[in-house]
Amino acid sequence: MRMRPSRCSPVLRPAAFALSFAVVLLGLGACQTTDLQEVTGALGGGADKTRAPGGDPRAELDQLRERFRATPNDPDVALRYGTALRGTGQRSQAVAVLEQATIANPSNKALLAAYGRALADNGNFQQAFDVLSRAHSPEDPDWRILSAQGATLDQLGRHDEARQYYATALKIAPDDPSVLSNLGLSYALSNELPKAEEQLRRASVNPDASPRVRTNLAVIVGLQGRMSEAESIARSGLPPAQANANVAYVKRILERRQVAQRELATRRDRPAAGQTDKALARALSRADD
Repeated sequence: MRMRPSRCSPVLRPAAFALSFAVVLLGLGACQTTDLQEVTGALGGGADKTRAPGGDPRAELDQLRERFRATPNDPDVALRYGTALRGTGQRSQAVAVLEQATIANPSNKALLAAYGRALADNGNFQQAFDVLSRAHSPEDPDWRILSAQGATLDQLGRHDEARQYYATALKIAPDDPSVLSNLGLSYALSNELPKAEEQLRRASVNPDASPRVRTNLAVIVGLQGRMSEAESIARSGLPPAQANANVAYVKRILERRQVAQRELATRRDRPAAGQTDKALARALSRADD
C-alpha cells in the first residue's frame, strides 16, 4: 500500500526535482506543497498567493468549478481554480484550465506564471520553461520566475544553464533561501554534493527559510553518509509528529536512490561529477508515491 506524507507535513515534496525540485524543486513543498524542485518555493509558491492563508483548496473546488464554467475567460477565477486544482493534486486538470485561460488572456503575466508552474508540476518541463519565459521580460524580471525557469532546466539536465538563471535571480533577491535551495539541489542533481551542501547551508541559516530548505539539506547530508546529522537537521525546530514525518521522508528519498542506483547499475549508468545523477532524480520523482 502506498503511503503519502500529510499535506501539512513540512516535507518538500518533489514536483519538479518537481523540482521541485525545486522547483525548487523547483516546485521539490508547512501546509504549502512544493517540490524539491520549487524545484522549492519557485515552482509551487507564486500561484498559491491567490488563496487566503490557511485556506483549504478542496473546500473551494466546487464553487470555483461552477464560477469557471460560467466565466471561463475570467483571469482571476481561472487563476484561483487552477491553484485549487494544483493544491489538490489534479495536475493535468490545472494545466487544461490555465491553458484555456491564457489563450483568452495572452498578456496576463500572473496567468502565464501559474500555467508554467502547472506544466512543471505535470512534468512538461520544456513547455513550462517556454511559458515561464513569456511571464516576464528582461526589462521587468521576476526573480521567482527566473528561479522556476532554472528548476525546469535542471529537470531537463541543463544544469549549467539553470545556474545562470539562479545567479540572475540572486542578483535581484540576494541570499533568498528558496533560490539558494534550488541552486543547491541543482548541484545535487549533477552529483556535486559538497557544493550542494554549501548552498543549502547558506539557505538554511536565513531566518526566512522555510522548513523545506532544512529538509533538502538533510537529504544532501544523508546522501553523503552522515545519517545521524541528517536526522538531527530534519527534526530541527519541529514538533515530534512532524519531525518523525520529515525524517521518514528523508529516509525514503535515500532508500529510493539506492534502489534506483541498483536499477541503473545494470546499465553502467553511474554519474561522474558534473553529470546528472539519474538515480537521485528518479528517487525524488517517486518520493510521494
